[in-house]
Amino acid sequence: MKKANFLFDGFIYLLLIVCFLFIAFPFAYVLFSSFSSNSEYLTRGFFILPHKWTINAYGYLLMNKNFLQSYRNTFVITICGTAISLLFTVLMAYGLSKSWLKGRKVLNMMVLFTMIFNGGMIPTYLIVRQLHLLNTYWALFLPAAIFPFLLIIMRSFFASVPLELEEAARMDGCGEWLLLFRIILPLSLPSVVTIGLMYGVAHWNNYFQAILYLNDSNKWPVQAFLRQLLLDSDTGMLTDIGGFEYGPPVKMAAVIATALPLILIYPFVQKYFNKGMMVGSVKG
Repeated sequence: MKKANFLFDGFIYLLLIVCFLFIAFPFAYVLFSSFSSNSEYLTRGFFILPHKWTINAYGYLLMNKNFLQSYRNTFVITICGTAISLLFTVLMAYGLSKSWLKGRKVLNMMVLFTMIFNGGMIPTYLIVRQLHLLNTYWALFLPAAIFPFLLIIMRSFFASVPLELEEAARMDGCGEWLLLFRIILPLSLPSVVTIGLMYGVAHWNNYFQAILYLNDSNKWPVQAFLRQLLLDSDTGMLTDIGGFEYGPPVKMAAVIATALPLILIYPFVQKYFNKGMMVGSVKG
């Protein structure tokens, strides 16, 4: 029995190592390539560590006003969009978690229905246009304000809060708003942080809706700038400025700069993420 467990654990560790290499190797290639020169990248062929390290690619990004502007736009979109999504999700999940809510089953079925079916790109665009939201950040915030799956997770946690706790709070004079923000939400911190992380990643990585709804390129997030940079690089539109060499290393540097904030933030919220995914799944 012990030998079988040992073999099984060894297989799991081997599988995890293989998966790690599949993920880490491309990332390492992109990272180290961003520190190479354009001539070395084009003439040397495939390599991991460059012979001559340079930060010219990052210098290009820091000198590019469009990149800096798009980076600021992304932070604004991510922070505001996550806050709006969390607010709507918490309020709706709290209401749907109450058994006394009239029409609760119908509303829950409507939420589940949107997980399978949606209006489609063209009808959504027409609605956004009719609401005069084009070329505004509200076009990014409102259509994706609530993710049904995340709403269900939050609703499940709220439903798992003991009724005795709510009754005791009401006996002390708490109304629904005070009960939610002073009692329920502090207990839901792991779930809120987990859902907030998912919303934040979704808003940070959003580029298609930005290209679709934002006509002004000055309002584009960094993901849309990265897409345009890749297209310009493929068509040879990158030019030398200030004596620096531009080419494929710039694309690699842009990818790293775009992913870096999420990489830095995730370790600090990982403990909440692990706990929040299981919270509310089992009732005792």
